[in-house]
Amino acid sequence: MGTGLWSANVYDATEGYREATGASAFACSDGGSRTVHPDLDPFGVGLRESRDSAEHPESLAVAVLFDVTGSMRWVPRTLQAKLPELLGLLQRKGYVEHPQVMFGAIGDATCDRAPLQIGQFESGNRMDDDLGKILLEGGGGGELRESYELAMYFMARHTSIDCFEKRGKRGYLFIIGDERAYPKLKAREVRRVVGDGLRDNCPLAFVLFALQRMYDVYLIIPEEAQNSGNAEVAAFWRSRLGQNVIQLDDLDATCETIALTIGLAEGAIDLDEGLGHLREYGSPAGPSVRRALSR
Repeated sequence: MGTGLWSANVYDATEGYREATGASAFACSDGGSRTVHPDLDPFGVGLRESRDSAEHPESLAVAVLFDVTGSMRWVPRTLQAKLPELLGLLQRKGYVEHPQVMFGAIGDATCDRAPLQIGQFESGNRMDDDLGKILLEGGGGGELRESYELAMYFMARHTSIDCFEKRGKRGYLFIIGDERAYPKLKAREVRRVVGDGLRDNCPLAFVLFALQRMYDVYLIIPEEAQNSGNAEVAAFWRSRLGQNVIQLDDLDATCETIALTIGLAEGAIDLDEGLGHLREYGSPAGPSVRRALSR
């Protein structure tokens, strides 16, 4: 996947139509759906692919997965409204010439109807369509844990990205959440949700090792989340991802934080340049992004 070009005009026209008709950007969830949309169902999926093409000769895979349990279920709505800022910074400011963006959602495989939802890598406005298909279930279990390890397994074993396979360059994976992963990937959950015939449970460390071969992995903890101030959650992820744990004090700054994180990692900007770009765009996110990335 990954064909097509992003158009802010198409996005604005679609938003105008929704506003005029009262339609929701998350029509499936707000329309009463209680199951995973077929296009986002991970069961039986061979590969989600980010591929080079004539339009995008040097694609770069960028995946953004949301925890949609509890208070976190509002995060995709915020990001959907800020898509132009994310794509504008990545492309028009030259952070990444050919980003291919995937959206997905994470729940809890012990109790949720939709423990994992995975879209396609897209370069055009179809990425907005994938966001709209996400079921914002708002469920989740207890014990400060959700099934992040199941999402990580899927990304490690069921994605194929040309940036890594052709050029040895890792993609980017951003998880937006406020809880811990389970300590082990459970084989029975993989069989039920993904459809793979995994026989044995697998420690989280092994899943992360496989994932980090292909992706630079970041966790963003937004302050508005229920467990944002929980030291146990922060310590859990810092022991595994180090400085790639980003604590963000303004949920509305999520898109800008993702864009500047990629720009910094790509060596396209320094932090002051990126903050200058936010001012140029009229974004109020600069102070929050500075605090988050200066840490």
